[in-house]
Amino acid sequence: MHPVVCMITASISPEPAAMRALVDRIRAAALAGVHLVQVRQHTLGARALTGLVEQAIDAVRGTQARVVVNDRLDVALAAGAHGVHLRGDSMPGIRARAVAPSSFLIGRSVHSPLEARQAAAAGGLDYLLYGAVFPTPSKPGATGAGLAGLAETCTAVALPVLAVGGMSAGRLNGVGRAGAAGFAAIGLFADCAVDALGPAVAAAAHVFDTP
Repeated sequence: MHPVVCMITASISPEPAAMRALVDRIRAAALAGVHLVQVRQHTLGARALTGLVEQAIDAVRGTQARVVVNDRLDVALAAGAHGVHLRGDSMPGIRARAVAPSSFLIGRSVHSPLEARQAAAAGGLDYLLYGAVFPTPSKPGATGAGLAGLAETCTAVALPVLAVGGMSAGRLNGVGRAGAAGFAAIGLFADCAVDALGPAVAAAAHVFDTP
């Protein structure tokens, strides 16, 4: 099973140089084989975020990558993004589906098997993002749900489940064995040199896929 690989963007300042650098990283990740790019920028206003998403869409053009916007359905629709990723406390997926184009991708964050079942039963979703599986700097103080919780979630729903939280090359084989359809990460991509993204993505996918 080849994993779905999702790059979640690290937070940046609204300075033009930082925006350009992020777009270059998104382009490199897309060329490296990343399937999803989740634009997650809580500090940017709607106008700046819309502009960044539009640039991200241009950056992935001609690749298999699709751009989804973290929680901001309005921005995703205005920018022409491929989809939206909803927070666990956001609107129901079925509500987003009602106003989205037919090909629009809708995902949702969940944190337990019960939450996953409820979100899947409510409808409107294409995938779930479960975590944090391991401790991660993006969630200070969180201990991580562990591989057992991930495995239970994967068997609880028919939707593809991506693992998030503390993803590293040494942990991806266990994530794959737990039944995840893929993984999402911030640091795995943000901490890597742009010209090293290709080998990093290939190596991560290989580890995930190893029996």
